[in-house]
Amino acid sequence: MKDCNCGYCVGGEPLAKFGIKICDLNVSQLILFKEQSKPGRCIVAYKDHVSEIINISDEERNAFFADVTKAAKAIHKVFAPGKLNYGMYGDTGCHLHVHLCPKYEGGDEWGGTFTMNPGKTYLSDEEYQEMIEKIKAAL
Repeated sequence: MKDCNCGYCVGGEPLAKFGIKICDLNVSQLILFKEQSKPGRCIVAYKDHVSEIINISDEERNAFFADVTKAAKAIHKVFAPGKLNYGMYGDTGCHLHVHLCPKYEGGDEWGGTFTMNPGKTYLSDEEYQEMIEKIKAAL
């Protein structure tokens, strides 16, 4: 099931407003969040347009969280954050997804909840591509 108004479902320009697809995982896709004030911030978005974790089977839920874990391990390997925050929201975009937000000791927001989109740090296309290649290599 797809929603033609959802960036996770249709990709292209709607996705490009906030992210760049890295790759497909088992039951989801891994997306680099364009705002990179927390280096390595990504999103794992479920393959289908469902709103809640309760809308999928136990087997699909386990596979989804295996994808989240795989992405988290790659982020830890490449960026070595002091902590990785996991955020599941969807008030405005009702597509099951998890934000993976690396936090760095002594850095901005250390010890607090991450800001959804601080709008501070955007990179060049080359810098995004370099990050994507490093993450892919670590998966």
